[in-house]
This record gives sequence, structure tokens and C-alpha cells, in this order.
Amino acid sequence: MRVGEQSTDPIDQVLGEVPVPAPLTPEDVRLAVRAVVVHAAEEWPAGPRCRNDGTAFPCRLHRWGRRVLLAHGLNDRQLDALIRHGNPFVRVPFPFTATGPAGDQRSVPRPAHPASAPHWPRAS
Repeated sequence: MRVGEQSTDPIDQVLGEVPVPAPLTPEDVRLAVRAVVVHAAEEWPAGPRCRNDGTAFPCRLHRWGRRVLLAHGLNDRQLDALIRHGNPFVRVPFPFTATGPAGDQRSVPRPAHPASAPHWPRAS
């Protein structure tokens, strides 16, 4: 089963998809990282299964984690690299941007070189 396909697992059909919270919090992102890494695919003779619970891959928690991280701004390539890395405690910046973590420090212009920094008069 591919990530975008509908599951045929009876539990999935009864419970449905785990909703993506809106707005996302850092805790949601942290749990989503754990979900995609812990519930990664493992090859079996019958096809890929969830490494954690043995259900058809992708299981409900892997799909939820993937949707949360995509909503957070990661792309499929970054997500796959995160899963390959295999550490469920990897920190993904919040908020996430393609060039790195966003924050107040990005809005303040910084001088290119310390010598070009403004010289403030010393307090006497």
C-alpha cells in the first residue's frame, strides 16, 4: 500500500484517520517525528509492514506523522531522509523553513563582518 492509498485494515476503516491538529505545536512536530521513525516500513515476505505494530505499511500513526510533518513544511525528500536517519528524537526546528529555523533573529539585520558593526559610545 502506498502512502496516499486508502487502507483495507478493518481497524483503519472503523477508526479512520488521525486528524492533523491545527495549529501545529512543537509537541505535535516532536510526536510526528517519533511516529514516522518508530512506525517505519520493514520488509516481510508478504510486503512492507509497520516495524512497530506489524500492520500493513503505512500504519495510521505513520500516515498521521507524515501528514503533520508535510503540513509543518518538510518535503517528501526531507521526510525520507529523517526516516532513514532512524533517530526518533531528532529535533525539527519550529517553525520550520527551507533555509533553517525562523525566528526573531532573522528579522534583525546583522552586519556581515564584526569590523563593520556600529561602534556605540561607552557609558562613563
